[in-house]
Amino acid sequence: MNVKTILAAGCMVLGSSLAHAGPDDPSKFEAVQYGAQKFVYDFNFATPQEGLGALGFIRNHIKALKEFGDFEKSRIVIVAHGNELHAFSRENKAAFPEAYAAFKELTDQGVEIHICRNAAKSRGYDPDGFYDVMTVVPAAVIDIARYAGEGYGYIYPAQFAKVTREEIVAQYPEVDME
Repeated sequence: MNVKTILAAGCMVLGSSLAHAGPDDPSKFEAVQYGAQKFVYDFNFATPQEGLGALGFIRNHIKALKEFGDFEKSRIVIVAHGNELHAFSRENKAAFPEAYAAFKELTDQGVEIHICRNAAKSRGYDPDGFYDVMTVVPAAVIDIARYAGEGYGYIYPAQFAKVTREEIVAQYPEVDME
């Protein structure tokens, strides 16, 4: 036997031992343990409701850090500069009565909420028109850049309608619910 034949046979044996999984095999869960994290969330939403809904991203991040990371040493900052500011203003608490409790829940866990003064001003708010758990900063762009310079990860939490498995099954009849 020549060297090429031996190498080819070895590759075939190695390849066949690695190719045992298929499309019907289940995925695996890897309980990775993450260290401390530093992230800045860029909030710039079309509606106040979307901004309030995006707080769920932060709750999920905190939950995951508590289970799989170093939550105590992590830092999360929200920089808000879109139409969500209407829900972030204490002047509109009658329209968004659940907002303050949601903000307080997050800030009590160490999340910082920054409001862009320029965006607030362009929407008719003075810097003191926001809740006491928030800090108004000169401009969102320089605040986000500051955190980027300090090594923070950047997250832009895009939102879209959630599609359930039931809706997929209804749309694709070839898929079973079992």
